[in-house]
Amino acid sequence: MATERQYTELAQAVLDIESKAVAAQSASLDDNFNRACDFFLNCTGRVVVIGMGKSGHVSGKIAATMASTGTPAFFVHPGEASHGDLGMITNNDVVFALSFSGETGEILNLLTVIKRLGVPLISMTGFPESTLAKNSDVHLMVHIEKEACPLGLAPTASTTASLALGDAIAISLLSARGFKEEDFALSHPGGSLGRRLLLHVDDIMHQGDEFPSVSKQTVIREALLEMTRSRLGMTAVVDDEGNLCGIYTDGDLRRTLENQHDVHTTAISEVMTPNCTTINVGTLAYEALSIMEAKKINGLIILDENQKPVGALNMYDLLKAGVV
Repeated sequence: MATERQYTELAQAVLDIESKAVAAQSASLDDNFNRACDFFLNCTGRVVVIGMGKSGHVSGKIAATMASTGTPAFFVHPGEASHGDLGMITNNDVVFALSFSGETGEILNLLTVIKRLGVPLISMTGFPESTLAKNSDVHLMVHIEKEACPLGLAPTASTTASLALGDAIAISLLSARGFKEEDFALSHPGGSLGRRLLLHVDDIMHQGDEFPSVSKQTVIREALLEMTRSRLGMTAVVDDEGNLCGIYTDGDLRRTLENQHDVHTTAISEVMTPNCTTINVGTLAYEALSIMEAKKINGLIILDENQKPVGALNMYDLLKAGVV
């Protein structure tokens, strides 16, 4: 039975073998990699990735990475493909087949149909003389010295190397397409990056009846009632034309009390913060967060294209929207 020290030694051996396998892919890149990328880049349909067993799991991940980085792709199980799923492949697609041995029966059974469809076949195997490699338009070689499994049975270094090579393809295509953060966010609207790059202050600000606002002649007491109603810890202060004069916050209230102003008679314009920090409609919510953190403030007034105040938000709104 292994001791704790042996666990560590075994783990280090596995990581060393797999890191060498990944490094070997970098050292062996050749023109076949460029040709494969050209096929994928010029594909007017989708990249159909297939693989069985552990290679199937790797294939699914590669398809997902391609799809999220600008290359339309999906995974098809080769066992299901021969029972109807092959109908998913169109004449405009490219098939990307993964099999370390290059002799996986379920994939070889599809070669005749793939050739009949006339779609390009890109393969990734560990054996250039294998049946799959010889029947491919482009073959990508997975170089490994040995599997990390001491029995040499469980796919370990080979799947790690294949996964890394798949990532290299996806990211090369991303760069060739000029894929940007905004594009990535469109395919990840539910993730944190999507919220950062797609969510605008307009989407979460308090507006209309929910927007706290008082005239500059309003006395402090009435301004406090407006702040209480909105529950934002602040209110905008405007003139008769609706232009922003300043902001009054919970912090201003503390200073008001310290200076013993009469809340029943003092106009809000005498104790407000003039020239307050604002942002414009259309600003990303993430930018609003950056401004608030830099200024060490908890709320912002949002202005429209005419520089009129139309909304407000605070740190809690950003937190609730998942921006923080």
